[in-house]
Amino acid sequence: MPIKWSALRVSEAMDMVEEFVNQAVEPLEQAKIVANEARNIDDLPQYLDQRLTRLIIDIERIDSIRNSVKAVRSDLPDRAIEAEKKSESHGRQPVLVS
Repeated sequence: MPIKWSALRVSEAMDMVEEFVNQAVEPLEQAKIVANEARNIDDLPQYLDQRLTRLIIDIERIDSIRNSVKAVRSDLPDRAIEAEKKSESHGRQPVLVS
């Protein structure tokens, strides 16, 4: 039974998400460095050190985003993308609006 939604469109969307995430990696790494340096400020109160530690952990969650993208990709039906690409090579069918 063919799927009614587009696995190819989902895959293309994940490509875009990955591209944006990759663009964010370097600035987030820089932010992490700065936050780590802030933890070394003399006489920093413990509650601020805890907040900075939490910030660093949040920055490191970019791996969670990457894992979510992988999970979406792994849930796409086998060979559906290739089948759609083959079908589209003959031209896309316009969507009819009622």
